[in-house]
Amino acid sequence: MTLIVNGEQQDCNATTLEDLLRTLDYEGDWLATAVNGELVHREDRASFPLSDSDRIEILTPMQGG
Repeated sequence: MTLIVNGEQQDCNATTLEDLLRTLDYEGDWLATAVNGELVHREDRASFPLSDSDRIEILTPMQGG
């Protein structure tokens, strides 16, 4: 399946948002995720299905000031 993750095309076999995050080595409670412009809450990621051509945004906090 082909997905657009943070603006870049990714080919992967992930079927849920949680699978994708694990595949891409994103961990932690500080992530914000959206699929096709819709916010997906942390507790919904395991059951949130992905489809070919979905656009996923993964935001992580940055350090600095």
